[in-house]
Amino acid sequence: MKVLMKGNEAIAEAALRAGCECFFGYPITPQTELLQYMAKKLLKSGGVFIQAESEVGAINMAYGASSCGKRVMTSSSGPGISLKQEGISYLAGAELPCVIVNIMRGGPGLGNINAAQSDYFQATKGGGHGDYKVIVLAPSSVQEAVDLTMKAFDLADRYRNPVMILGDGMLGQMMEVVEFDENYEKPCVEKPWAVTGERNRPKRVTNSLYIVPEELEKHNFKLKEKYKKIEENEVMVEEYMTEDAEVLFVSFGMCARIVKSSVNKLRQSGEKVGLIRPITLYPFPKEVLGKYADSPAVKFFIDVEMNLGQMLEDVKLSVAGNKEVYFYGRTGGMVPTVDEIMEFYFSCKKQKV
Repeated sequence: MKVLMKGNEAIAEAALRAGCECFFGYPITPQTELLQYMAKKLLKSGGVFIQAESEVGAINMAYGASSCGKRVMTSSSGPGISLKQEGISYLAGAELPCVIVNIMRGGPGLGNINAAQSDYFQATKGGGHGDYKVIVLAPSSVQEAVDLTMKAFDLADRYRNPVMILGDGMLGQMMEVVEFDENYEKPCVEKPWAVTGERNRPKRVTNSLYIVPEELEKHNFKLKEKYKKIEENEVMVEEYMTEDAEVLFVSFGMCARIVKSSVNKLRQSGEKVGLIRPITLYPFPKEVLGKYADSPAVKFFIDVEMNLGQMLEDVKLSVAGNKEVYFYGRTGGMVPTVDEIMEFYFSCKKQKV
């Protein structure tokens, strides 16, 4: 059945259908509707909802509930996610599954409540301390936000790792028609590490503290092997009109929808352009970009983001100097238009002539 839902509420409903048992959060625009929806619905389904005293409190409550083997979610935006970074590092270090939603807003500092993509570094490079990674999923529609939220819980359990849904204020606030997978069944995942009360068995401890350097190094190498498996198995990317493309745009999330409209208009005028849209920001689809960079048919790339060029670094590393990479970005809550992107394309093309 198709229903019309706001992005934030659709993500919350998807979490409930994925078996989310506990939600801990704190209000902040533009993600507050997610928290409100969970407050209304989660208790009715027998789950636990707590509006914490702060974002710091919320992420540590998520740590505790995840330690007990529960499916857990928290959400915030911008400054709130910054406050959660220590707890996210603890979750990754203790190998605890958790789904974290960041509906990005303008920054730095308090910034504003408009849509932005300036939390890319924070999400993909590890915003907290230590050698760790968070799986990062970037939806570009409300339907995809639904699908990726349900997938996020499965990934978190499969890899015992935090998973972040990286949306923005447009995605959170817009309304679109969505369908939920009525046949979804929560996987039966054994959690022999969960702290469920010591009953005739050895005690269990969830912990990220390793005082002995040799033990911490061993743990970090173990995490590295897990991240390698994630990079090998979980890359998701959309390749749009790339077969005969001479110029490739790269963009993610809601910004990629605008770029796709530009690609369509440019195609109508005879321009051979395409779009590569990373759906997983970590793991990043570097091999896909590298494949096109090696192609003699592709002349250059254009990275378009709603920030000052954060994904640009990953694009350039993937292209490995084989092709020129141009960048167009808007920041501070400003959104690029189809015409702006087309105009920038023609200016880049002129430079290459």
